[in-house]
Amino acid sequence: MSALIHQEHEADREVEALRVRLAELESLLIDRTTEAERVKAGLESFRIRYRQEVGLLHDELDRLELAIAEAEVGELARKLEDAGAPTAGQPPDEYQPAQPRFTSDAVRKLFRDVAKIIHPDLARDQEARDRRHALMIEANRAYALGDEEQLRGILAAWESSPEAVVGSDVTSVKLRLTRRVSQIESQLEAVASELAELKGTPLWELKAMVDEAAIRGKDIVADMVRRLKRDIMAASNRLDAMRPPSE
Repeated sequence: MSALIHQEHEADREVEALRVRLAELESLLIDRTTEAERVKAGLESFRIRYRQEVGLLHDELDRLELAIAEAEVGELARKLEDAGAPTAGQPPDEYQPAQPRFTSDAVRKLFRDVAKIIHPDLARDQEARDRRHALMIEANRAYALGDEEQLRGILAAWESSPEAVVGSDVTSVKLRLTRRVSQIESQLEAVASELAELKGTPLWELKAMVDEAAIRGKDIVADMVRRLKRDIMAASNRLDAMRPPSE
């Protein structure tokens, strides 16, 4: 009897340790997710500013340079025509649309199996309902694409999730907590990967350069705008010079 009591106490301690670990991870996940959202918001704000102040000027300069190139090609074509050189016709622009994907009977059956297991109506609480709802959206998208592999992945992920464990005994509770800890650790890895990807983009590198320069009192974006306006004026003057004088 004493051995059994000892085992029960040991199991209770393990469950409590898992609960503590889970609480720590959930708090860390909130912090990391908040950081990721802050980084994304800052990057999006910078992207909008860059587009409005610099990107539109780049577009204008590109249009001018294209017009200059077309004018140069037109002049070359006229010279070739005057010299009697044959001109080659333009090849037709052919576009082959992607073939539609058809849903097989196997995919239909697999989708039904997935829906029976993860349907939101089977949830015990709102949090579980939200997770099931998100999975159903993924399943519906995979079904529409006839993606059997994605459906199997959704099913496998569910079968290894905490929600798939039923029962209120210590063993079931411990397994649910263990799976939830593993789930959050995976989410933390995903957030870390997302942050690394965001901070590895050219836009982030440019933002970091602009922010660092701003600390020193220098406005890199304003410098870009000045250079672009100068290049636009030069390109505009060049294009005007290439046009025939008006009668």
